[in-house]
Amino acid sequence: MTMSQTGDAPRLSVIIPAYNEADRIGPYLATIAKYLDQRRIPYEVLVVDDGSQDRTGNVVAQAGADAAGIRLLRLERNLGKGGAVRTGVRKARGECLLVADADGATPIPELERLEAAIEKGADIAIGSRFLASRDHQYTVRARWHRSVLGNLFNWIVQHLGISGITDTQCGFKLFRGPVAQDLFLVSRINGYGFDLETLYVAQRRGYRITEVPINWADQPGTKVRVFQDGLCMLGELLSVRRHYRHGAYASRAQPLTPAP
Repeated sequence: MTMSQTGDAPRLSVIIPAYNEADRIGPYLATIAKYLDQRRIPYEVLVVDDGSQDRTGNVVAQAGADAAGIRLLRLERNLGKGGAVRTGVRKARGECLLVADADGATPIPELERLEAAIEKGADIAIGSRFLASRDHQYTVRARWHRSVLGNLFNWIVQHLGISGITDTQCGFKLFRGPVAQDLFLVSRINGYGFDLETLYVAQRRGYRITEVPINWADQPGTKVRVFQDGLCMLGELLSVRRHYRHGAYASRAQPLTPAP
C-alpha cells in the first residue's frame, strides 16, 4: 500500500499541467510515484489534461491505475498553462503544492531543496536555473539561445515590477497550501504569463519567496517559443500591473481551503 492510499489528507499535492504530452509524461509520472512512495509521503498527483488532442489522458489514466495517488483532471478545451494550473490548485488538498512541468526537466528529487526553503520560513520556494548555472554543484543543460533570451527576459521583468527573482519561469515551484489557494483564487492569466502574475501578486501580498538552485535539463519537444512567447508574457505582465492598480487582485481566500 502506498502512502497515497492510506486515506490521510495529503502532505503534498503535485500539480502538472499537460497539453499533448502523451510521449513524455508517462515516465515522469512513474518516477514521481516511485520517489514519493519511497519517502512515504501522503501525496496526490493532479494531472490537468488541458484539452489535449493526443493520448495524454489515456497515458495519465494508465499511470493512475498503476499508482493510486495519480489523478486525471480533464479540461474540455485548451485553456493554456495558467488555466490548467489554476484548475489543479483549486482541486488540491495538500499542505504544500508543487507545480511541475510535464516534461520532467527538473528531476523530482529536487523537491527536497524547495522543501528545505519552506521549512526555513519561505511561503513560496521556486527553482532557479540562473542561480544553478553559477554554482558548479548543479547541472543546467539549456540551449544557448534559450539561456541568453531567458536572461534578457528576466532582466526586463525585474524592471517591470518583479524584483529580486532571477528565474520567474522555471516550471518547478513549491507553495504552502493556503498561499497557493490565496494567489490562484484571484489569478486570471491563462497563458504562460501566469507565473509572472502569481509572483507579482505574491510580492505585493508580502509573501516570502525564496529562490533555490536546482538541476535542470532542457527536454526535446518543448512547446515554448522563447521569443514569441516571451513578448506575449511581457504584455501579460503589463496587464497584471494595470489590473492590480484597479484592484482586481484585492480579494483574498477566506477561509483558505481548496475547492471540493
